Amino acid sequence: LGIHIHFDANGYKGERLKMAAYLYSSPGNTVKAPVKGTYTDGNRNVAAFESFTPNNDGSNWSDFKLYIPNSELNISQSGTYYIKAIVWYDGNKFATSDYSSAYISYSGGGGSASQGGGSGSSQTIYANGVPIEMIAVQGGTFQMGATSEQGSDADDDEKPVHSVTLSSYQIGKYEVTQKLWKAVMGSNPEGMGDLDSEFFGDNLPVVRGSWNDIQTFITKLNQITGKRFRLPTEAEWEYAARGGNSSRGYKYSGSNNIGDVAWYHDNSDLKPHAVGGKSPNELGIYDMTGNVWEWCQDAWDSDYYSKSPSSNPECKGDSGSGRVYRGGSWYGSAGYCRVSYRDYFGPGGRGNRIGFRLAL
Repeated sequence: LGIHIHFDANGYKGERLKMAAYLYSSPGNTVKAPVKGTYTDGNRNVAAFESFTPNNDGSNWSDFKLYIPNSELNISQSGTYYIKAIVWYDGNKFATSDYSSAYISYSGGGGSASQGGGSGSSQTIYANGVPIEMIAVQGGTFQMGATSEQGSDADDDEKPVHSVTLSSYQIGKYEVTQKLWKAVMGSNPEGMGDLDSEFFGDNLPVVRGSWNDIQTFITKLNQITGKRFRLPTEAEWEYAARGGNSSRGYKYSGSNNIGDVAWYHDNSDLKPHAVGGKSPNELGIYDMTGNVWEWCQDAWDSDYYSKSPSSNPECKGDSGSGRVYRGGSWYGSAGYCRVSYRDYFGPGGRGNRIGFRLAL
């Protein structure tokens, strides 16, 4: 089981730091603290609480990966768990990683961890110094569309409910921020130029990028990182929003109480908010309900559910086809924020309520 921690070590070169990790059943609910493990920066292994010195290589940044042995996974049931790494200097907390999720299988007396199947582990990838945190989503089968908890709000294009099987993949922990967009493209999308100041900020989601613009962004991002980033398919988006194999059957992504997990019309002050400000869903993914709509790879077809394949569906369309977006926004009412709600826009269209997240 592994987690990355990436911290600014400027001013701490030659100092003695200490590191350990904590295991949670959900963010904030501790299962075990600290967790013993081995920390490596690629050249050295450091045991938990053993002092170490950041590399003096001219860089202000230090990267470590924490490895936790199965014997340290003190759990009593299978499920998605969360880990967080913390660095101390002179007894004071110096740096804290974000939560990283992993599915842990309990087999009696401990557990064995899996952070993804064929798509690999949850991971953090850097693009020109900006982290992209990707959550591993284990493949599985789910019921897609207007399932019972969606209630009378469901529209015809959310029907029929149908069984979908997906391979494992990774999806962004957060919506793509303006900081990441600018690191790749140099500046925010051209369409943002006439927006009010409340729409701008490094940790705010990027908006007014058309579906076509995002294909250009992804091409450049892949050239920088050597990865194969893409938009999620509509089915991948909904499966992740529902919590994947850890789903608890919520109406919204992570809760039946929309205010816990989403910025939407009734609580947003009618503006977007920094990513990650509400509670995550069962997989540790933020803002899949509300904040900004999220583009998907699929072309739009209102009747697609009646004819889509059961395995890894994707509606292809052509270059002029409308494209699906999902999840609701800071402006939308609760009904638009349900995990099964569908909408679309032209591939060249730009909106101040539409952003996106990445998939691998």
